[in-house]
Amino acid sequence: MTLRVSNIRMPVEEPEDSLRTRLARRLGIPVTDLVRWRILRKSLDARSRHDLKFVYSAAVELTNEQAQFKKLKEQHEIDLYIPRQFNNPAPGDEPMQERPVIVGSGPAGLLAAYYLAQMGYRPLIIERGEPVKARVPAIRRFDRGGSFEHENNYLFGEGGAGTFSDGKLTCRLSGPDVDWVLDRIVECGGKPSIRYEHRPHLGSNRLPLIVRNFRRTIEANGGEYNFACRLEDLVIEEGRVRGVATSSGFIKTSHVILAIGHSARDTYRMLYNLRVPIESKPFQLGLRIEQPQEQVNQHLYGRNEYFKFLGAADYTLVARGQKNLYTFCMCAGGYVIPSISEPGLFCTNGMSNSRNDSGFANSGLVVTLDPREFGSDHPLAGVELQRRYESIAFQLGGADYKCPIQPASAFLSSRAPHPETNFPCSYQPGTVPTDLSEVIPDSVVRSIRSGLPIMDKQWRGHFLRDAMLVGPEIRGSSPVRIVRNRQSREVPGFNGLYPVGEGAGYAGGIVSAAVDGLRSAKKIVDRFAPLERVN
Repeated sequence: MTLRVSNIRMPVEEPEDSLRTRLARRLGIPVTDLVRWRILRKSLDARSRHDLKFVYSAAVELTNEQAQFKKLKEQHEIDLYIPRQFNNPAPGDEPMQERPVIVGSGPAGLLAAYYLAQMGYRPLIIERGEPVKARVPAIRRFDRGGSFEHENNYLFGEGGAGTFSDGKLTCRLSGPDVDWVLDRIVECGGKPSIRYEHRPHLGSNRLPLIVRNFRRTIEANGGEYNFACRLEDLVIEEGRVRGVATSSGFIKTSHVILAIGHSARDTYRMLYNLRVPIESKPFQLGLRIEQPQEQVNQHLYGRNEYFKFLGAADYTLVARGQKNLYTFCMCAGGYVIPSISEPGLFCTNGMSNSRNDSGFANSGLVVTLDPREFGSDHPLAGVELQRRYESIAFQLGGADYKCPIQPASAFLSSRAPHPETNFPCSYQPGTVPTDLSEVIPDSVVRSIRSGLPIMDKQWRGHFLRDAMLVGPEIRGSSPVRIVRNRQSREVPGFNGLYPVGEGAGYAGGIVSAAVDGLRSAKKIVDRFAPLERVN
């Protein structure tokens, strides 16, 4: 029998090894009676800046469980723990003549491929970009001033945008599917603590190895990758997928998992031309704010010695108003990076390595734009709105993809910065001082100008001190949703087509996208028999 012990509170400077002693004390038993135990949840209570505590819950197996439980079951914050069971459907009976094709190797495609390979379905993953080994040096060349590569960049390539998106694993979902995804990430090289940390983070420097390990496991179980292979068309006959046309030739298949990511705009256009049902959806856009990391640490920790126990501090802020302004994708000790999938356009994103040691803190600063504000009722109007402002940002930054920048104080006072000023920023290719009100819609400008002072007040005047703004921040989520049936997860009228992840409009981060891909893969397994042969 296993018990769950909740709300174990420990000062952050206390070694985690002492948790076992604290659990035994709570249970009123000798430490030697703790046969097995594991952390279920770990979070930080930062309500008092001068007395920070970690809060744990743990699963504990005891000797002589029945007797112990009778004594303990009435105690507050101790209850019976029943692990969540992963639903692994038995393979269906319908024959599958060709291997399923997965378009894209980001989190949604990767976990769908992993599951299908594990279950014997030998998926074929087509990825428009290059393997991660070739992708990393291409990105480094670009950061040093090299040319932009259309199919091999921060957004396209093995692992998708997630490979260079900081590795945040925070997710609003919970349950056995989330547990399964986190277990697979740990198996492929992620640190075990991501299973229980409140705000788990892998780090952009670790993600390439994890992505490569996923590929090796998928290939070892019969899966296959085709790199530099871009989806160009779907072959549909009598309302069913019959194959895909790619830049490398035709592939016959009746099952396509579309895990295209939120920046495959050419694929959106192709789907629209095929009359695949697509609808506009709200999405987030704005700017990115950057401050010295030490400034953030001092405000949130209060005591300097907390830094060695907690590392770089992060934050989440909301300023409520006519349009809520909130921080998004906060990168402690991180870098501002470009988020570009087409030449002649520019927007920002953020990332941080596992050590969070850049000296800068940056975060998206966004509002939600409703489709009624896109300027058109066309399903792809949101995409065109993104392009419009990304084009302006590129013109301001120049052909070498410098980043538009403006002090927060100047933005709030509508004061353009001097064009020759050199402002501190983590963006490696360099910055160009400019008026950032030009790179976002007027309604978003107003929301940021009204919301930033509220955030600064929440931090007692410490949030905007030395803060810089860059932008635009415009690729945080997809502005479209590909319609799918809730039960079958297929597109109505396009049997065998399964849109998943952020690009399909059904997820908002690495874990939620991975879970979404997994659930569509489960639907295939539940209905169809594993492959007996591969065409």
